[in-house]
Order: sequence, then structure tokens, then C-alpha cells
Amino acid sequence: MRKQFNNIPKLVLVIALVVLSSCGSRKNIVYFQDEPITNESLSQLDNKFEIRYKPNDILTIDVSAEVAESVSAFNLPVAAYDTSGGVNTQTNILRQTYLIDPDGNIEFPVLGTIKIGGLTRVEATKMLKEKIGEYVKEFIVNIRLINFTITVLGEVNRPGAYTIQDERVSLTEALGLAGDLTIYGKRNNIFLIREVDGQKKYAKYDLTSINVVNSPVYYLSQNDVIYVEPNNTRVKTSTYNPNTGVLISAVSTLATIVAIFAFR
Repeated sequence: MRKQFNNIPKLVLVIALVVLSSCGSRKNIVYFQDEPITNESLSQLDNKFEIRYKPNDILTIDVSAEVAESVSAFNLPVAAYDTSGGVNTQTNILRQTYLIDPDGNIEFPVLGTIKIGGLTRVEATKMLKEKIGEYVKEFIVNIRLINFTITVLGEVNRPGAYTIQDERVSLTEALGLAGDLTIYGKRNNIFLIREVDGQKKYAKYDLTSINVVNSPVYYLSQNDVIYVEPNNTRVKTSTYNPNTGVLISAVSTLATIVAIFAFR
């Protein structure tokens, strides 16, 4: 009988080992494991990166002049609507926008179909000035991209999609928006997905090196995805059950009680 009870501590040890060994694996946790990661596919860029307009970008384009009527034909109409608030009723202006189509074109008042995809803001402004200049002499063109969004995923404190207001953001600024890496993020294995000319490109960053600021993809483009891979500690504890400790403690206590009564 005592021989059977002598096996109880061994049973507790086996149960504890089984519970603790049920960790997650990298295969089940880490994103984008089978993609070829190389900076060569983005080596044509430099770190003075300037965004180029792409299909599905949404723009506001304002043409203004000292005499507003002279350029009114080159502006989209705006919609005004009231917000009901009694004596505090306010009139809001809804500015209409341009959506770049899959071919990189927009429909512009008077000018018709113009290709703006692939151009930088400076290039697009210059092109519009040349075309509108055939009708008006003194005017200003102001272009703004209003859906510049990046997505930060993985081991950061606030993963999510972020809209950038000034059309220029670096890797470190993007990570700052996401609350920085958690202690479980791999500093030397940060993953970038970018679309260039309709094709997905991939690259890696190493934050442990100061040379990351010289990376050709240090400045981000609209719709870029940044992914911070979890380290081995996070992967191994990914399936950790908060009740594991309670379970082991309960089994151990039970075994101790049984052993006490067995040897009385």
C-alpha cells in the first residue's frame, strides 16, 4: 500500500511537467513566416523618400486665387449641412475629394481625366499648374492626401492602424505612435510590407543598429504594414493558462494530504 503512495510525488511531478510543457510554438504564433524577406527589392528607394500617389488614395485639391471666381470652375463643389442645436446650430462644410482609380487617374473639373498616380505632391502640383495655367494666370494649387494610413502589428503596446496628418512618417515615429515595442518584441526582426507598382515588397529592420536610420525604407509609404515579431519567451508562454499555477498547487496539496494519511 505504501509503495503505491510513494508514487504520488512522481505523479505530481509528471502532471506539473505536462502542464508546463504545453507551450506555444513559433509556427502557430508568428505572422508572415513563409515570405522571402530582403531589402534588395526596395533598394531603389532612398531615405529621403517622398510619397507617390497610388490607386485608392483620396486627395483634396484646392485651386485658389485673389479673385475666387476666376478659379471656381477648377474646384469641386462643397456641401454645407447644419447640425441641429437650437440657438447653437452650426453650418459644417463637407469638402468633396478625389479618389484615384486603379489606372492612377482622377476626373478633374474642366481638365477632365488626368493621370496623377505615380507622381509626388510636387510633381502633381506642377502638372496641374501647367494645365490650369492655360486658363488662369495667378493662382495657387494645394494638394493633400487625406488617407495616409499605416498599420503596426505584433509586439507593440498599441497595435492598430494610424492616419498620418503630415504625409511623412519614419519607422521610429510609427513605433512611437504604437506605444513602442513591448519587452517581448524582437528588436532586430521588424518586418515591413509595402506595395510598389501593384506588387508586394518585403524588408526587415534591425533597431539594435543605429544604421536603421539610413535604411532605404526608413521613411514609410501610405498603407505600409509594420510587424514586430515576438521573441521566444512570448512564443513559449503564448498558451499559458493563468490557472496553471492553481492546478499544480491543488494537485500538490492533495498529494501531500494523501501522503500524510498514508504514513500515519
